[in-house]
This record gives sequence, C-alpha cells and structure tokens, in this order.
Amino acid sequence: MTSPASPKTYHVKSFGCQMNVYDSERMGDLLSADGLTAVNTPEAADVVVLNTCHIRERAAEKLYSDIGRLRQPRADGSRPTIVAAGCVAQAEGAEIGRRAPDVDVIVGPLAYHRLPELLKQSETGRAVDIDMPAVPKFDSLPQRRIAQASAFLTVQEGCDKFCTFCVVPYTRGPETSRPAADLIAEAEALVARGVREITLLGQNVNAYNGALTLAGLIRALAQIDGLERIRYTTSHPRDMQGTGGDDLIAAHVEVAKLMPYLHLPVQSGSSRILKAMNRAHTRESYLATLARLRAARPDVALSGDFIVGFPGETEADFQDTLSIVREVQYAAAYCFKYSIRPGTPAAAMADQVPEAVKDERLARLLAAVAEGSLAFNRTTIGRRCTILLERPGRKPGQLIGKTPWLQSAVVSIPGAAIGDLVEVDIVDAHPNSVEAVPVVPSSQESAAA
Repeated sequence: MTSPASPKTYHVKSFGCQMNVYDSERMGDLLSADGLTAVNTPEAADVVVLNTCHIRERAAEKLYSDIGRLRQPRADGSRPTIVAAGCVAQAEGAEIGRRAPDVDVIVGPLAYHRLPELLKQSETGRAVDIDMPAVPKFDSLPQRRIAQASAFLTVQEGCDKFCTFCVVPYTRGPETSRPAADLIAEAEALVARGVREITLLGQNVNAYNGALTLAGLIRALAQIDGLERIRYTTSHPRDMQGTGGDDLIAAHVEVAKLMPYLHLPVQSGSSRILKAMNRAHTRESYLATLARLRAARPDVALSGDFIVGFPGETEADFQDTLSIVREVQYAAAYCFKYSIRPGTPAAAMADQVPEAVKDERLARLLAAVAEGSLAFNRTTIGRRCTILLERPGRKPGQLIGKTPWLQSAVVSIPGAAIGDLVEVDIVDAHPNSVEAVPVVPSSQESAAA
C-alpha cells in the first residue's frame, strides 16, 4: 500500500478553534501555490492534512480515528499522503509516530510554512518538524486566496499566562505579535478580494503589541475603505484590566466599524477555582470589567468560556458559575468538561471530579446558557440593524447573515446575494438565531401605498 509520489490534490480538515481554521486556510494556500488543487473530501485527495487541536482529549482521539480510516487501501491499492498538523502534532509528535506509523508528515503550528518541503521529504521517509523557529512563519506564507465576505486574520499567537489546565503555552509558544504594518497590508489585500468583515485572532488577542496596541490596530484598520466590520477574539480578562482595557473599551465607543461584541472567557464563577486555574482574575474583577464595558457600550453582546469539573470544584463552586451565567446573561458561551491534559499542573492535582458529576454539571450549565442566550436574543426584537449575508438558509429564498451582535439572522430578501450588507428589522428570536425582515426604503413604501 503506497501513497502517491506526485500528489495533485489535497484536502485539509480542521479541528478546534478559529485559529486552526485560519491555519488550515493558510496551509491550503501553500499547497495551492505548490500546484495542488483543493478537493472537498479526503476520499478524493492525494494529500490529506489533519489540522489538530489539543485542548480537549476527544479532539486528539479524533485524529487517530481519522488516520485509521485514511490508512485503509483504496481500490487501486494506494492511500493518501497523511499529514498530522497542529497542536496535537506539536505536543505528541513522537507518540503519533509510534501509534500511527502510516502518518507521512508531522508538523507543528509554528512550522507549517514548510509543508510543501516536508511533503517532498516524505517521499523517502516520514518528515517531522515540530520546532518553534525564531523566524515567524508568516514571513514565508504566500498571498491569501480567500474570496468571501468574512475572513480571519491572525495578529497574535502563543500564550504567557500558563493556566494550569491549558497546553497552549507548550504547543503555540510564548506570546508574539505580528507587525502592525504587515497586518494592515494583509487586511488591504483581503478587502481587495471582496472581504468586508475581518475577525482579528489571537490566543490572547488583547495582549497584541506589534508597535500598536490592539485598540490602535483596530483604529488603523478602520481607515481601510471597503472594510465594513471588525471583530476580535479571544481576549483574556487580565489584559482587559488597566489602561489597555480602557483603550479597547474606548474603541468600542469611538470606532463605528468595531462590532459591539466581546468574547471574554471567565472559565469559572468561583474565585477559589479561578485561583487554582491561575487565571489572574477574580469573579469580582471580571464582573467589574464587564460593568465598565457595558457602561460605555450598553448594547454590547458578551460571550464566554466555561470549564466544569476542574479538580477540587465543589457544588458551591459550581453554583457560583451558574450564578455568574445568570447575572451576565451571555449572548453565547462555550462550555466544556475539564479533561486532563498531560504535562499541565492540573493533571497532577488531587480531588479530580468524577466523570458522572462533570456530565451532570455540564447539562445544568448548558441549560442555563441556553436560557440566557434566548433572553439576550429576545432583547434585540424590534431593533433595526445591518446584517452581513453569509450563506443560504434551509428554505428556498432564505439567507443567513450575521448581526452586529454575532447572531445568525434568517431573512428572505429577493435579489440579495452572499456578501451583501442589508438593513433589517429583527422580528423574532430563538435560542441560536433571530428572524428578520428587510427594511423597505421609504420610496418603495410610498410606491406600494
């Protein structure tokens, strides 16, 4: 059973976070620049890239499950060239080689700019690069091929926070920021290709410091003609405190293109658990940050991350989490059970919470989050806003767009197209979406009358 010596097609499958989505797109750019053509399924590909996430245990197991399927011979006896990329590759490169000998390339998230070279090396044996090079990978990436209304733009990578549950400092390295001039140039090129909304990405995006602060970068990007919307994620509460946080909050008031939405993970509503997590904020300081933001921008939508079942979490600690969910009334939240990540301090902590308790707490948390999301969506009924149309809806004639508050808005607008910005009135709300109707210009209303 062999892999093709001269691959012509590729498929990239992405696991996990939005930064992985961005990295997957850039690996596709590299392979396309090297003469390969993208295909929609791994079954049709000569090269299959599995871009992995190491945050959750199940995500790592999915890698091995996919490898098991890909290694099965095709009708002609061949199999695709298999690339294990991303954070699992960075953390478990040797283990992948032992557990999955059919993997041809193992490459970490800071070295994927070498992917075409590694594929050539793999023709004579497995190629591995899980180094953290001093030269940023972004300097070696080709021009982006994206041609859609909304795009991600990585501005910062890595983490210096060392939360006790997290592997990111070990898989993505220390916090580094891309030069502001490079980002402005990349954003201008994206807009020239039709992008109207850019989401700035970073493990700790509000720690950005590339000659400008994140607020300064947002203000600079807002000067680009044709760029209509700016978002950013993921922020850390520690970097929202002090003058840096004040500057970013001011930008939410002063920069019209910056959308009224903040993703600010708290992880737990218990200050005791936050200390054990090494989060460097308390329940009280987190709520104070949100109060400052809401005082400046009352219509802001908030989202967060939560971990249930962290070692030592009691029912009282969990009740603190439920209470902060109800107090904040998040527009959305991502909720997870704590999973042991080898090598992290929390993995060795006593008082690991039983899985059955984690499951029960997660169910209660998800119910509270869903209740809050619906309540938030209902507060927007009657609002007039502009949505960016992104994809077709389920029914004929329907389109789905994003409101300024990142809600999915379902609307029927004859003649509208993906990528259009259209004015709508929100008329109904559901837990995960809102319904909208187009605003009819006054001239049309008069003609209809």
